[in-house]
Order: sequence, then structure tokens, then C-alpha cells
Amino acid sequence: MKPILLGFVFVTLFASSCKKSAPMSMPAPPPGVGGGGGVGGGIYVVSNREQYGHISESGFILAKNEPLSTFSIDVDSAAYSNVRRMLREGRLPPKDAVRVEELVNYFDYDYVEPEIDVPFSATVELSAAPWQDERHLVHIGLKSKAVAKQNLPPNNLVFLIDVSGSMASADKLPLLKRAFALLANELRPQDHVAIVVYAGAAGLVLPPTVGSNKPLIHAALERLRAGGSTAGARGIQLAYQTARDNFISGGNNRVVLATDGDFNVGISSEGALVRMIEREREAGVFLSVLGFGTGNLQDSKMEQLADRGNGHYAYIDTILEARRVLVEQLGATLLTVAKDVKIQVEFNPARVHSYRLVGYENRLLRAEDFNDDKKDAGEIGAGHSVTALYEVVPAGAADVGPDIDPLKYQRRSPTEQGLASEELLTLKVRYKEPDSEESRLMSKPVSDQVQTLADSSRTFRLAAGVAEFGMLLRNSEFKGQASYGSAVELVEGAKGSDPSGRWSELVYLMRTAERLGDQRAEVR
Repeated sequence: MKPILLGFVFVTLFASSCKKSAPMSMPAPPPGVGGGGGVGGGIYVVSNREQYGHISESGFILAKNEPLSTFSIDVDSAAYSNVRRMLREGRLPPKDAVRVEELVNYFDYDYVEPEIDVPFSATVELSAAPWQDERHLVHIGLKSKAVAKQNLPPNNLVFLIDVSGSMASADKLPLLKRAFALLANELRPQDHVAIVVYAGAAGLVLPPTVGSNKPLIHAALERLRAGGSTAGARGIQLAYQTARDNFISGGNNRVVLATDGDFNVGISSEGALVRMIEREREAGVFLSVLGFGTGNLQDSKMEQLADRGNGHYAYIDTILEARRVLVEQLGATLLTVAKDVKIQVEFNPARVHSYRLVGYENRLLRAEDFNDDKKDAGEIGAGHSVTALYEVVPAGAADVGPDIDPLKYQRRSPTEQGLASEELLTLKVRYKEPDSEESRLMSKPVSDQVQTLADSSRTFRLAAGVAEFGMLLRNSEFKGQASYGSAVELVEGAKGSDPSGRWSELVYLMRTAERLGDQRAEVR
């Protein structure tokens, strides 16, 4: 995993508490989506304490110089729901809040189910890049096995809940209580749950309780009240101790931290907190993080704590999002089917001039990390999918790679084997079984067969549309001819019946972002 950041970039956000400028027309939300929070017009500016780690966007890399691209998977979805929250409030997100891979991975795609003897399948598709002529887009998809709720291993869960004074607003503790009540409703007699709270002090408000005793669990949640300062580390210590005392061998042992991110570590240092989370991870107790509310969100810290704890980071902006994460994706949220999952792509320089990984900037690994089983990487839960996109410049196209002088002493031309091969790349995936420390390897050669965008799959066009949306929100230097209209056209043309309404909601957000961008340009 990436190292924990000791400092964070403070960002000025747009919010609705300052003076409104010229009115603007906002699109109506699609039926059943509930546009909740839209302000009806205007640009708003306010400073607050939300923090986002700086993202330095990856550029093109010459395949003949660096044919290997290596990164850790990411199944977090917090960036999408956080961006959605800001757009609904009538403001564009700061660019560092937009992690493109998390926008793409928020959605489910039609990947093939894995075979019986492997934890996930691998799918690769090659077509035209919608935002740049004469470039290709490589779509990589992993799909893990889904596990029915009744077949999940027993859960030993500890809810670690922030009840500090900053949690009093309706989008924080009240929403949190409703969200955890949904999860409690899904618990079975073989499951156990405890509740630890922290504010001025940490306390155990619900000792380990069987999942069938829902009235007791609901009553404990309902009694929670916000007030006091924040001392999160003492709460984490108590939560981990509670999880260890009730450890289930072969079960899912997990602390679920829920907070607005106003998190005072309080042990001795942030490094000490990270080391504790890593020790608990190695002992089999994982950490997932749920973010709530506005104004205090420490997005970068929360993401990295979840990463270090082999857990998932999600941002809950509505009760519908709580249902998606804690009910619909219960297995993916709570059950890890493969850990330390790394992807390495070897590009054939005879076919590829240069390439660029779209997103995953804070998940990049060195080439040698791929075979190093001591190197931590991402986890994939039951029923999860992972999507990655590479923008590729074919061999023979105009130079767009980095400006590097030709090498004098090393021969870097493609090998005779590469020249003869029809392979574009080789995809390699390395992973560990949840209870193993030895990795396994999957490998898949991919031929250089490019489809037209019109002939590409529904899944390809949907993922490309989301990526185009993310690049526009970031105002990426690599966005080429990308436009909100093009992104909308891709999604509208591929979304089909859309029973969940999530693709229709995405189109609404795209159109909202376009109008906000136009309004910002007019003000300037």
C-alpha cells in the first residue's frame, strides 16, 4: 500500500453559506433518484476544514523505456458519492477530491463470473479512446465471486462511532444511526456486534450481542447523542480490544469506523496509529471506514487508514448510499475473498508507443513490488468488481511521450520476438487467499485487435463515459476532446433499462457539472 501521508493539503471548497451570485438553471433529477440537496442556482464560496491529498496526474510513459506498469487495485467508492454530494449542493468539487478510478469503480459492470478454482475472472477489451483521435483505450475488468448472505462466514463486528460535537448535524450522527440500523437488520444469529463510541472519552455502549437481538442493537444506536471533543485513537484501541476478545476463527473480524473525519489520533503520533492498525490487520482484525457529513471530512487520512487496515472506504451522503454499501454490497463490504491484489501490465513496444494509466495515482507500485509478497496491496470483497483503463498511443503514432534524450549505451528497440508478435500486452494479476501469505499468479496475453467504439461492449462504453466525466471534473491535461456532452452520449447509449437508476443519476450529475462549469466561466 502507499505510505500514510503525514500532512494534508487544505482546500477551499464551494458551499452554500456564502453570498449567492447570478442565478442559474439547474437540471431536475431523474425520477426515483431524489436530487436532494440541490440549491437551485448560484456559485457559493466558503473556507472549511475538509482535506484532500494532492493527486499528481500520471502522464504518458514510453513503452520501450518502461514496458511494465504496476499498481494495487482500488475498490473504494468514497470519491464518487462525495463528488455527488458537492454537485447536488451546487458546486464543483476540488480536483483532488476526484479520484477517477473510484468514480469508475463505483458502478457494477457486466463481467463474466469467475471459474470455480479462482477467486475472480479477468476481462480485457480494446477500442478507440473517445476523447482522443488515433489513441486506444484498454479496459481491464476483474470480477470476484458473489457469496449469498446466508453463506457468509460469521461476523464479529465492532461499530466504532464518533459522537463528538461535530457529529450533531442531520447528515452526520442521525444519518449514521439510520445507516447502521440497516446493517443491523442484515445480521444473523451467528453474527455478533458491539458498539464503541468516542468523544471526550471512549466507551463500550453495547457489549458483543448476537445479531438476532435486533431490538437491543437498535436501542443502543438510538441512544447515541453527539457532544464532546474527539479522541479517536483511544476509541480505536478499545474497539480492537473488543474485536480481539471475541475473535471468530475463520470468521470476519472487523472494526467499522464511522466519523466525519474530525479525528484527533491521540496515541503518540500518526505513525503509531498506522502501526497499530497494521498489527491488528496481520492478526486478522480488519478496519473499514465510513465517512459522513460536510465541513470536517479528512478524506485522505480516512482513505489511507482503511487501506492500512485491509478495509473499504466509503462516503455515505444519503440513506440510499447507506443501503447500497451496507445492504446490497454486504458481502463485498465485509468479506474479503482475495488480499494484496496487484496488477502488472507488460506492453509490447512493437505495438505500443506509450501508455497512461487513468487514475490510480496513489496506488502505483514499483515493478519489483509485484513479486514481493511482503508488499501490501488492495483487497477485493465478495461480488466486487475492479476496473482499470489505459490510454494507449499505438506504435508509429506521433510522439506524445515524455521528452527523454535517446539512450546512448543501451539498445531499446523492440525485440525480434516483439516485432513478430500480435500481442499488445500481457496482463498479470497477483493475489493471496485471505488466510495465506503466499501469492498466486494469473496471466493473460491480449492481442492487438481494436474494435470501433460503436462495436465495443456496453461495459466498455459505460466505463469510458465515467472516466471522461472524471477527467473533466479534474480538468485533466489529458482530456483531449472530452466533453460532458460526449460523456452523456456514451452513458445514455449504453445504460439500458437501468433498474437501480444509478446511471440516470450519473447523467444528471454530468449535466449539473456542465452547467456549473459554464456558470463559473461566465463569472470569470
